[in-house]
Amino acid sequence: MPTLSYKHTTPEKVGEGIERRLVHTDTLMTAVLDFSGGPKAEPDPFHSHPHEQTCYIAEGKVLFLMEGEEPVELSAGDLFYVPSGKSHAIQLLSERARLVDSFTPIREDFLK
Repeated sequence: MPTLSYKHTTPEKVGEGIERRLVHTDTLMTAVLDFSGGPKAEPDPFHSHPHEQTCYIAEGKVLFLMEGEEPVELSAGDLFYVPSGKSHAIQLLSERARLVDSFTPIREDFLK
């Protein structure tokens, strides 16, 4: 059975209080993001990408914002979906959070 091992990944600091670990195949990528230093007064900057994305909130609490939608508070066990090209952001509402993002196709920009 093919497996991908999280424990063999290398953490990468990608922003203030944000650490990311990646596992991927040729067509699917999972990114585990650990956020600290919350709660934050403002959301992270809005961004978009051509990839479809799902995000599972493994720990903590966040505010999810997406263009054309009402903001939604999400906590551990919740999931959100971002269609390709849709502008979105999150705001950390707890001291810490762990998000598990999946992207298709893979985020080549994360591998550079």
